[in-house]
Parts: sequence; structure tokens; C-alpha cells
Amino acid sequence: MPSMLPHIQALETYEGVDPMEVMAERAGISPDKIIRLNGNENPYGPSPKVASALGEYENYNYYPDPGQRNLRRILSGYLKVAPELIVAGNGSDELIDLLLRMYVGVGDNVIIPTPTFGMYSFSAGICGGEAIAVERDDKFEIDLEAMKAAITPKSKIIFLTSPNNPTGNIVPEVQTRALLDTGLLVVMDEAYYEFCGDTAIPLLAEYENLVVLRTFSKWAGLAGLRIGVGAMDPSLAATMMAMKPPYNVNLAAEVALTTSLEDTPGLLERVTQIVSERDRMMEKLKQVPNLTPWPSRANFILCEVPDGRGQQIFDGLCSRGIFLRYWSSGRLKNFIRTSIGLPHETDAVVEAFTELCA
Repeated sequence: MPSMLPHIQALETYEGVDPMEVMAERAGISPDKIIRLNGNENPYGPSPKVASALGEYENYNYYPDPGQRNLRRILSGYLKVAPELIVAGNGSDELIDLLLRMYVGVGDNVIIPTPTFGMYSFSAGICGGEAIAVERDDKFEIDLEAMKAAITPKSKIIFLTSPNNPTGNIVPEVQTRALLDTGLLVVMDEAYYEFCGDTAIPLLAEYENLVVLRTFSKWAGLAGLRIGVGAMDPSLAATMMAMKPPYNVNLAAEVALTTSLEDTPGLLERVTQIVSERDRMMEKLKQVPNLTPWPSRANFILCEVPDGRGQQIFDGLCSRGIFLRYWSSGRLKNFIRTSIGLPHETDAVVEAFTELCA
């Protein structure tokens, strides 16, 4: 057997979210008692019209359109850009992977302000590239001068997330423009756009080195169907369309996306509910002794726990059947992120934090 590529052998696995059954077994309780707020998922699920549309669709025996013609036309209305600027993917993760394979080879690097979404560095590693991590300041804002100073002749892409995961803050337009002016490809991941309303889409008309990513996992509740979308310069979109797997977006995802956009008002009502619940949860978390929740524009809140007790508090939450997101090392070792769930889940999380942070 031939030797595996060294950079593939050295990869550290990206940790996704465990299924309910695994969480239930760990906590020793039934799956219906689990509070799962570690994936920033939508607690209300997809539009009720999606299930009907999926059941009524009759052409699953045919391949999807590799040119995504209908899909790009529909997404054009959502993104308010021309169809030729659009590429749909099997989640925005696939679009991140495609962009990296287009630009990053062995020995190249990407620049990321950390902490942020882990897929950027993971996918760069698959390409044999390196992620240069630039620490955010003490308020988790981007250190613009440090970002620019980190650029080397091997730098190809700057990844930004707005609102940022896991810190919940947005990237100001002045910083986006400054990083675009470096000439590197700037990928703005707007996975949580609907919860804040701030977007870099208008800058596409000015900068050909900008890519804006969106997903239907969060606001539309389609995480399990994997549908993401990118808007970019038409020549870049054409190249991506030519190199992607021909049938990368399955027909069920296309049906669900189309139906979701037809029910946008209903879905945005749920977004409003999530934002309202986020604000309620923030006020309740502020009352928990020894806990500091950080302001968020997304559908999650990052909480700072007492120094050195992150693992203990996380384990205590898990034993109660409450599964949040914890990073056991680095700058986030004293932080736990909670997604925004249903009101009774908020109350359970706040009660558990109150007991565990005492």
C-alpha cells in the first residue's frame, strides 16, 4: 500500500455534534429529556411546509441539475445578486472546502482571527496548508494591524465570520474593507446573518476578491439537509461550478430550500422569537453569580465561567442532560457556549449554571 500524505496523517479530527442517542447514553437519561444546545441549531425546526413538499415531490429518482439553474435563480432573490454570482453547496462547509482547494496548496497559508469557527483551519490542513491564527483583543474584536502583519507571500485567504462563532460579535465594515484592500481573497461567513441583519453583500459590487457565505442550517432549520450558498465574483463562481461535484446539492435539499424561501415570513417570525429568547436568556445569565455572558448578535451566547472550572462545570451540565459547547484548552478554557433553545431549555440552563458556578 502506498504511503499516505503526511499532512493528512497529521490532521486532528474536527469534532461535530454527537447525536441525541449518544448524549442520552452519556447522561444516563432518555433522549427526550436531553437539552441539546451545542450545535447552534434551530429549536423550532424547518418550516412546516417543508415536510409536505418533501413528501409530495416525485422525482427523487432523477439526478439534480448540475448547473443549479433553478436553484441559483431562486437564491438570486434571497441574496439580491445575479444568479451567475451564486454557487450552492452541500452546506457552507463544502464551499469552504472548494475555496481552499482552489487557492491553497501545500505550504500556503490562510489568516484567521481566533477564536472562530474551526472548519477553516481543519479544511486548510486537508489541503496541506497552514492556518495562521491571529488572536482577537480582550473584547474578542479583530486586531486589524496584527491581521495585516501576519500576511506572508504564501498567504491566500482571510476568513472572517460575522457574527463570529463562538463570540457573537460582528465584523465592522471598515475592517472588512481594510482586509479586502490587502488583495487577498476575503471569505465572509454569514452563517448567522438572519439573527443580526448585517451583511457584506453590497461590497461584492466593489471587490472581486470578496466571497460571502450563507447557510440554511440556522435560520431555516435545515441543518440535517446540508444546504449552503456562496456569492462571489462571476469568474470565481464559474470556476467553482466547473470543479464542484456535479450533483453536490441533493434534490431533497433543493426542495426544502425552495419551500423555505416561499415561507420566509414564517421563518423570520421564528428568527424573531429566537432573538427575543436570546435577549431574555442574556438578562437571566447576567444574574448568575460568577458567570459572565458576552453580548451576542447570533443565536448563541458565550459564557465566561470561574477560572479553572470550565471542565468541571461542563461535566456538571452533561450529568444533568444539558449539552453545551466547551473548549478545554487555549483562550476558551474558561468559556462555555450555549445555543438559544426553547424557553424551558433557557430556564434549565440558567438554573444549572446557578448551581454549578456557585
